[in-house]
Amino acid sequence: MGQHLVDTVRRFNRTVTQRVGALDDGYLTRDRPLAQARLLWEIGPAGAEIAALRTRLGLDAGHLSRLLRTLEGDGLITVTSAPGDGRVRVARLTTAGRTEWDVLDQLSDELAWSILEPLSDSQRTRLAAAMTEVERLLMASLVELRVCPPGEPAARACLRAYARELAQRFESGFDPGAGDDELVPPTGLFLVATLSGEPVGCGGLRLLPGEPAEIKRVWVSPSVRGLGLGRRIVRELERRAADAGADLVRLDTNDSLTEAIQLYRSSGYHEIPAYNDNPYARHWFAKPLSSDDAAGR
Repeated sequence: MGQHLVDTVRRFNRTVTQRVGALDDGYLTRDRPLAQARLLWEIGPAGAEIAALRTRLGLDAGHLSRLLRTLEGDGLITVTSAPGDGRVRVARLTTAGRTEWDVLDQLSDELAWSILEPLSDSQRTRLAAAMTEVERLLMASLVELRVCPPGEPAARACLRAYARELAQRFESGFDPGAGDDELVPPTGLFLVATLSGEPVGCGGLRLLPGEPAEIKRVWVSPSVRGLGLGRRIVRELERRAADAGADLVRLDTNDSLTEAIQLYRSSGYHEIPAYNDNPYARHWFAKPLSSDDAAGR
């Protein structure tokens, strides 16, 4: 990664924080800093669970607790237990909090217009398009990959979504059958991708003695497609396969999964004869692994 890329990101961050007023003691001319205003906005008219706020905003428990106490002390929110479940804490706007939320909403519109107003129509269009692209790329950078046993809730959610989509796309439907239990050490592993704590993708790696490594169950949520997550998952599975000593990785796929076929071919996979009797497979691919794959390059 070149230093000029790092410098560009830092320069962009400085410009944005100055332009939106993030450095001011009172954000949007109100008597509270940006962190408090953002939290109030996220709670919103519908209210929000504390755990969800912490995940969504990426705040540690202590910092979030201090922010909530401040807003509560200002009479803008209440924090109570959820009906029927005392373990779940929920923040809700008071009447004063809703009034403040409405003011922030109006001021946010005015700030956005103040950015757009000096520009020509073509410049506004360019800026909006650039902001959309930056937002998507920043979202991609927020996705986290972690090893997650197939039996855990996040993994099960991904596997259910994977099975539902394949059942819809395959002419004969889809039955995942058994086999996910192998995707745990030492016979394999399972990766889950999360964005703000929500599972948005997955992929498995099968590592059986005497056989090439095998990639399985690669799925990306429609909500984050186009962000390069599928390629990132495959690349990480390749790295882990190489780390485990594999010099070849294989996979199979179906004709209807055209995006997956394109991904594999553009990632260096070549088509090979069938190596299994998977009734849903129509194409089989393989890719040699190298020391670069083990290094994650």
